[in-house]
Parts: sequence; structure tokens; C-alpha cells
Amino acid sequence: MSTRPVRDEDLGAERSDAERLGRMDILRLRAENPGMLTLSGTNTWVLGRGPAWVIDPGPLLDEHVVAILRAIDERGGLGGVALTHRHADHCEAVETLLSERPAPLAAGSGPADFLLADGVSFGPLQALATPGHAEDHFALISSGACFTGDAVLGEGSVFVSPYPGAMSGYMDGLARLRAREEVEVICPGHGPPVWDPAAKLDQYIAHRTEREQRLREALDEGLRSTDELLDAAWADVPAMLRPAAAVTLAAHLDKLERDGLLPDDVARLEFDLREW
Repeated sequence: MSTRPVRDEDLGAERSDAERLGRMDILRLRAENPGMLTLSGTNTWVLGRGPAWVIDPGPLLDEHVVAILRAIDERGGLGGVALTHRHADHCEAVETLLSERPAPLAAGSGPADFLLADGVSFGPLQALATPGHAEDHFALISSGACFTGDAVLGEGSVFVSPYPGAMSGYMDGLARLRAREEVEVICPGHGPPVWDPAAKLDQYIAHRTEREQRLREALDEGLRSTDELLDAAWADVPAMLRPAAAVTLAAHLDKLERDGLLPDDVARLEFDLREW
């Protein structure tokens, strides 16, 4: 992760984003949990007022929880909390938040007052299934904004989990998001908002398609080991992100197998799916 100082133009962009989001009655609260996978930190989103709705309360950090509570109170109370998925950096604070401001919880799995499903609504939010990064992953759409969790980021790249069908489901979810022409802004789980959703989604789809093409070319050349395939198709990935690339490689290999395009002698890594 970069440790460069914050530049004036970065601060200017953040102020501009905050103003544009404010006109849509959306507030971005970024947790101070930067890291290799969390990038500049996890975003919590607060939508509307009288009541407000919270998407992804984030990690259990005191200052972050206080900021969410302050925003809720300033906006006339809490209508409900929705999780895009149950990875800790997105949901760890949910119990503490709801103990302070009781309200219904919506999620795609686990204990919840409302179980998300494709096309259903929770308050002002409509759920759209976007599996891949996690089996229980949903994007949430409301009034021109799409809260994409870790399906689409404002910076960096997404890793796709190694469970069966993950990559196929992920690509389908991206295509379905791309078809939602009413979306004006992507509010991601990490990084700044994206004001050209169509271009970002086209980029994501092209990126995954290019990775698969590189992988198929490597297989055609006779490469079979994990290291060989990573060297060929993920040569641009920094060494510290190579383990995450290996996870996404596994998801790509699963898709090729399902498409009938995977040779029988390719090395396959085993993962504990509970970690993903």
C-alpha cells in the first residue's frame, strides 16, 4: 500500500465528492483501517434522513462507530442497517451499532431480521445479487446510487473467492450491474465514489476477460503449475498481492472447468472456504 502524503488535489477531489454525494443525501464515512486488502480503509455509507439507513457499519473501531452514531442522530434516527456481505471489515461493528441504536438488520446470510434476496427491497434499498467476492454478496441500489461493497471498488482490484461457481457468478453480476442505466454513482466498499459507472463496469468486465484470455494462452503453451500460470497471467501483480492473485486464479480455473476448457493436468490449489 502506498504511504505517499495526502496531496492538495486529493483533498479537493474528496471535497468535491462529498458535495456531490451530499446533493444525493449520501454520506461517506471511511474507517481508519488501511491495509493490503482494505486499501485506504473500509467505507460506511449513510443514506437519507428521517430515518437514515446505514450500509456496511465497517470494523469495530471506536472513532468510526462514534462517527456513524453522530451521523444517524443528525439525520433523525436509524431506519435500518444493510450488509453487502459479512467480511469482518464490513460488518464487525454491526452489533455495537445496533446495541446503541436498535433497528432491523438486512444481510444475505447469518443472523438478520431481513434476509436479502435478488430483487427484494429493504427500506429504500433494492438488492442485486453480486456473488464472487463472497457467496452472500449483494449490491444495494437506491435513487441513482449503487452501494457495491467489494464487487466493484473505487481503487485497487477485487479478489474473487475460490468457491465453485464464483467467477461465473461474479461476471454475471457485473453484467447485470452494467445494465442498470439508472445508476449515477457507484459507492464502493473501498476507495472514492465512481461517477462514471458504465465506464468502470466496462473496465472491470474487460479486465476479467483479459485475465481469462491470458490464462487460456498460458494453458495452450503447456503451462500447468500455479506459479507458472501466475507468472504468465498475473505478471503485473506485486509480490505482496500474489496470494490474493492465487485465490482469483483458482476461481478462473473453476470457470474454465465449468466451460469445458480446462486441461485435466492443471495444478489446483486447495483452500479452506471458511476463510473466504
